[in-house]
Amino acid sequence: MSFSADPLHLTTILTDLVATNSVNPRLVEGAPGETEIARLTARHMREAGLEVARYEPEAGRPSVVGRLAGAGSGQALMLNAHYDTVGVEGMEAPFSPSLRDGRLYGRGAYDMKGALAACIEAARLLREAGTRLAGDVLVAAVADEEYASLGTADLLERRVRGELAFDAAIVTEPTSLDLCVAHRGFTWIEITTRGRAAHGSRYREGIDANVRMGRILHRLEAFMGELQSRPGHPLLGPPSMHAPLLEGGSGISTYSPRCTLRVERRTVPPETRESVEAEIAAIIEDLRAEDPSLEVAWSTFFHREPFETTPEAPVAACVSRAARTVLGSAPEVIGDSPWMDSALTQAAGVDSVVIGPAGEGAHADVEWVDLASCARLAEILAEAAADYCG
Repeated sequence: MSFSADPLHLTTILTDLVATNSVNPRLVEGAPGETEIARLTARHMREAGLEVARYEPEAGRPSVVGRLAGAGSGQALMLNAHYDTVGVEGMEAPFSPSLRDGRLYGRGAYDMKGALAACIEAARLLREAGTRLAGDVLVAAVADEEYASLGTADLLERRVRGELAFDAAIVTEPTSLDLCVAHRGFTWIEITTRGRAAHGSRYREGIDANVRMGRILHRLEAFMGELQSRPGHPLLGPPSMHAPLLEGGSGISTYSPRCTLRVERRTVPPETRESVEAEIAAIIEDLRAEDPSLEVAWSTFFHREPFETTPEAPVAACVSRAARTVLGSAPEVIGDSPWMDSALTQAAGVDSVVIGPAGEGAHADVEWVDLASCARLAEILAEAAADYCG
């Protein structure tokens, strides 16, 4: 079956979405979150002929799921897109979407409201074509991906409880219509050194926690080089680490009693939280062996696993066939660097893959999505859903 997206209809949906402030309140204090965009998205889903349910695991943080019902005898597919965004500092008109040269500009256009508009358009195409589906197609507009993925995690919990049913997921993060079968994970680690506060003149009494942290930073710098020398993943390259946050000291004439470092370790398959923590523990233990008086504590405070599937997996194969039909050639198979909700769905036993539109400016001052690629994405998603759910 051949599907043809309506560019005007899709652009209308996307313009409404981008014009709606949905900055994540976990990232920007006082931001509105997803309440208003949930209402708007639900309206567009209903207009596309979907049955709509709203899920709100935390007050003011709703996700919306539209359902195109199948006959009940086949596999169900979730099209997943987040509609929260990062902040808008530095942007001129973040919620005034503008069209120039086939691009739509505004906060969230690329990351990832263009994909959400394509998901809704794909469901409309399936319904209006009268496509006979054995399984359901779900369009999931999820909250909080930019911080802790509250929305997708909640849908997966509801799946376990039997409130929702889906066997596979297409996460529609932007990929320029390439087929993404792997992406990096990350681990956030906090390291604290202890010293002894004293007047700056009392060198016999004071112990400088900042200087002690310097030893750790020196060792981590060498470790970062070692990470980069590893063979790494065939699609993602080697793992990495950086040290973005450092805080210590209480005054210019006081020995620092405490210094805190936060590091981000970006992981590649098959690395795990346990393997990352073992490496940090070994570094700390080596430093303690060199100086038993070194007071240092560390802990992992957030972790997300990397993602990996194969192009031959059922849903990936469906998307590849669909892309070949729509684009005239097979999509490029890629790995990508950002973390995505596909890691959560795959880890939960949901066959997953990533494909999304082209554009630029995720988290940047100028953000845009290519409208033609959004239309092609809608057609690919419709073809893949008819294949997988049919």
